[in-house]
Amino acid sequence: MRREIPLIITALTGFLIIISFFVPHEPIGSIQSTFLQWYAIIAGFTMIIGLISLIRRHIKMVSKRVSGFGYSVILIAAMLGTLIVGFYSGIQYGDLFTPGTPFMWYYNSIFIPLSSTMFSLLAFFIASAAYRAFRARTIEATLLLIAGALVMIGRVPIGNMMWDKFPLIAEWIMEIPQMAAKRGILVGIALGMVVTSLRIILGIERTYLK
Repeated sequence: MRREIPLIITALTGFLIIISFFVPHEPIGSIQSTFLQWYAIIAGFTMIIGLISLIRRHIKMVSKRVSGFGYSVILIAAMLGTLIVGFYSGIQYGDLFTPGTPFMWYYNSIFIPLSSTMFSLLAFFIASAAYRAFRARTIEATLLLIAGALVMIGRVPIGNMMWDKFPLIAEWIMEIPQMAAKRGILVGIALGMVVTSLRIILGIERTYLK
């Protein structure tokens, strides 16, 4: 019964949510909002459990002095510092995001610069991946190279200075071929989500029980 009860709860919840989309009348209509509230509560507890698990793992790494345990020390210190500053700002000022609170200083002075640094590093990885993808070894790669070059030229001011049609060409590529491919990918993702949801609701997919 330890496996059957979660499967029954999952199946009933999934079917009720599906029915609530098509039957907005009471009492079924309010089921969806109720489940969403439960989901928010459960998600909050899962974040707490994940935080505790993360701290325990890195404390174990520090205690065993594994390679790179210094990063674990920094992570634990940053997490505890964020919690302390957040609690203090919430108690002292009533709102974390009020300008001038210690939490906002922490966010603007530490978190945002670190995020900017991370995105700056990602730009180099993206450029490296684009260089490998744009090698014109096949017809498809050649088309990708031409389309990427036209879009990049059309999206920068120097492209408009070179030829006023470059922005129009870039906009056409983004609105017609790119949008068609994007919608095809989104349709495939949606079908995959539907299939996966049905497998979970029907009890075929049980990996979440492990």
